[in-house]
Amino acid sequence: MSHTSPDPVVLNDPKVVNGWAMFDWANSAYALVITTAIFPGYFNAVLDDNFSLFGIEMTDTALFSYSISFAYLIIAAMLPLLSGIADYGGKKLAFMKRFTYLGSISCMLLFFFTGMDSLEIGLAGFILAVIGFAGGQVFYNSYLPIIASEDQLDKVSAKGFSFGYIGSVILLIVNLIMISFPQFFGLEFLVQSFPQLFGESATAIELQENAAALAARISFVMVGAWWMGFAQIPFNRLPKQAQVGKVDNLLSKGYAELKKVFQKVKKEKYTKRFLMAFFCYSAGVQTAIFLASTFATKELGFETSELIIVVLILQIVAIGGAYLFAALSGKFGNKQTLILILIIWSLVCMAGYLVQDKTTFYAVAGGVGLVMGGVQSLSRSTYAKFIPEGSDDTASYFSFYDVLEKSAIVIGTFVFGFIDQILGGMRNSMLALVVFFVIGIIILSTVKIGRRA
Repeated sequence: MSHTSPDPVVLNDPKVVNGWAMFDWANSAYALVITTAIFPGYFNAVLDDNFSLFGIEMTDTALFSYSISFAYLIIAAMLPLLSGIADYGGKKLAFMKRFTYLGSISCMLLFFFTGMDSLEIGLAGFILAVIGFAGGQVFYNSYLPIIASEDQLDKVSAKGFSFGYIGSVILLIVNLIMISFPQFFGLEFLVQSFPQLFGESATAIELQENAAALAARISFVMVGAWWMGFAQIPFNRLPKQAQVGKVDNLLSKGYAELKKVFQKVKKEKYTKRFLMAFFCYSAGVQTAIFLASTFATKELGFETSELIIVVLILQIVAIGGAYLFAALSGKFGNKQTLILILIIWSLVCMAGYLVQDKTTFYAVAGGVGLVMGGVQSLSRSTYAKFIPEGSDDTASYFSFYDVLEKSAIVIGTFVFGFIDQILGGMRNSMLALVVFFVIGIIILSTVKIGRRA
């Protein structure tokens, strides 16, 4: 499918490429601050440990897991439609803006989430922010082949990743300083002056806790402003696309493309097996990444400032891990390297079940960082080897891949939350993730990897 635009697009234009990469700079702040570092701990801190919701007895950690499941269930259902819009509708930029504004405003609304009495705001803000992030990412990714030539795709894609890493870490460090030293930002003065807004502070410890909570809430607003503000750069630099095809057929076309790829995959034995393995181990990987912060807060008593430091270490280790496993795959092959990664993931989850102190958890987090980037990048490049050479359905193949990944998140996070709710405590849930990895390893061991395998 060839893409057209009202004006000719100059490939590899530095201004356009840098503008595109700035979208990663903008929205990665959400991925790091809201998904991983600050919001999970805040969510558990302000809610009761056990409560009734819609007549169902629930723990705060189970509810957090279920909210992720619900958000990604919506995203998985929307993906074919979004892919159709991205490929045929000529509305990339318009929908990219809409999802960005949905996500960023939802982050800002989290400022008003203060506890059980405002739980609806917390759930709605978090779920809509997840949808805004994932939806915008579809259109962001779809711009890559439009602005870069084939020989520059890897380089431009890497630039987006690096921009996102740098931008999100800068904002996270600012948030860390504000949460650790709220008095330097006048937040303790605000809490003392307006106890009706920020809670009574009878002791110095309560004052510090209330000021840190206010700092966390302000950080949610900062993420939304950062996301929306820096997104204006790509919005102004990226080309507008002309419509290709009929807009009223986008829904049926998106699902038809998905069905067509599914029919092809069913006939390709090793492709089918790889995707089955990918689905199983992705349920484990994504769930562990999403809920590691909640586990550290709930089971080990990590403070927000300690958790941010863990996340920063994890991010740094993840970069080295991605390069390490890329080198190993070049020497030993994708299959053997992926199996090694999944074995390490299994050991990490077992260690999570056993860990009792913060020091040991730092080592566990280092293990997560080591394999986090490697499994995602290597899975995508391995899948690319199963796509027939010269295929016109590359976008559809990867849309199918994305739907599987998002569906795996739904299953993994739901299972995690269900076990937590039934058995109490997240350690059993962490151990259950090992099952996903073991099944993935067994299926992957039967796969032959190679183009047209």
